[in-house]
Amino acid sequence: MSQAQQTSAPHLSVVIPAYNEETRLGESLRRVLAYLAAQSYDWEVIVVDDGSADATGRVSEEIGRGRACRVLRNEPNRGKGYSIRRGMLEARGRYRLFSDADLSTPIEELDKFWPAVNDGYGMVIGSRALPDSNLEVRQPFYREMMGRVFNLFVRLLLVGGIRDTQCGFKLFTAEMAESIFPRQTLQGFAFDVELIVLARRAGFKVAEVPVRWINSPASRVSAWRDSAKMFLDLLRLKFQRTK
Repeated sequence: MSQAQQTSAPHLSVVIPAYNEETRLGESLRRVLAYLAAQSYDWEVIVVDDGSADATGRVSEEIGRGRACRVLRNEPNRGKGYSIRRGMLEARGRYRLFSDADLSTPIEELDKFWPAVNDGYGMVIGSRALPDSNLEVRQPFYREMMGRVFNLFVRLLLVGGIRDTQCGFKLFTAEMAESIFPRQTLQGFAFDVELIVLARRAGFKVAEVPVRWINSPASRVSAWRDSAKMFLDLLRLKFQRTK
């Protein structure tokens, strides 16, 4: 990032990937904008409409009109990993957060991340698996068990010491985002693991912070189809790591 860009950069960028989210995104986006409006720093919001077939893009534009909010569109649908990569590379903030459109992790949980940033961590990830995590509404039992098995494989194959790689609430410094996102390759839901692998390879510190979390029953993740793809992606990452 050039000196001129640094001077004009907002303190925070919030990237929200969205696919067919017209019914949920409006409330979430209003809540994010209200939270940011109450902060003392400047900010921007980037909604990445991932080839939605509904009015996701229009809803985002209407709510964000007149504010530091813009909408990017993918054509066709490209996947969550691609959408977040695009949003992060388009963002200008000195710090860059991505958040799921359903706000399962409430935007107010961001307040818990700043101490880790001040301690020099380049990546701060929300966690549902730490002792102080607050799961107000839990996933169905079978989803929790599948998540635990997936995390076990993550720790055995790729990333030790991280209890929850998949929570959709992660903060990056601009330096780290501009270092790792150009090298991100996975477009599906296992991209979170790839980001942590890339961060550690590049020497960035990664912090895991307990968050409040409320399961959304309308999850876009297929318990079986997407889980199979994620396990295959883990194997691809393991192979790439050992080449």
